[in-house]
Amino acid sequence: MIVRRSLGVLVAVSLLTAAHPGARQRFSKEQADRFEAKLQRIVTFGSKPAAAARPGTQTTQVTDDELNSYLRFHARDQIPAGMVEPTLNALGDGRVGGRVIVDLDAVRKQKQRGWLDPMGYLAGQLPVTATGLLTTKEGVGQFQLESAEISGVSVPKGLVQELLTYYSRTPENPNGINMDDPFQLPSRIKEIRVEKSSSTIVQ
Repeated sequence: MIVRRSLGVLVAVSLLTAAHPGARQRFSKEQADRFEAKLQRIVTFGSKPAAAARPGTQTTQVTDDELNSYLRFHARDQIPAGMVEPTLNALGDGRVGGRVIVDLDAVRKQKQRGWLDPMGYLAGQLPVTATGLLTTKEGVGQFQLESAEISGVSVPKGLVQELLTYYSRTPENPNGINMDDPFQLPSRIKEIRVEKSSSTIVQ
């Protein structure tokens, strides 16, 4: 299903460019089902031709607990292999965060590493955390990285970009995604308002 494959890529982007050790999460199947129903509502509204859509806008609020429960219970097959235990958090005022454990061996071994390359010294499965600012307007989003860490140690933006490139590659886009590039929001989403512990999706 195209929507679900696209969601997998979006999850990879979000996890590797917006991770922060957020508040304690409460996961449940009930909350996962609630998010899935909201996701279907968003997709259904966005799939209607503009002329057939209801007048005005549709807004959908999703909480951190709903999103992260969905990632745990329903989206495992949509998250790229090598990424486990993902969490995402809305920090408020457009800032986003979360945490994910990443298989760094797969990324490190894809090319020869010089002694000045920090990726050459990273191995195994380690937690990646970061924070950043998400801005959205008129159906277009852009992300600005603020800080990033691997296992508690600050890392440069270039290293985060290499991870993002590796885990966002698809047959249609073998070069992966550049975190600095603006991106089109799916399903006719106009903007995403990031509040504290929840986000409002406006279509």
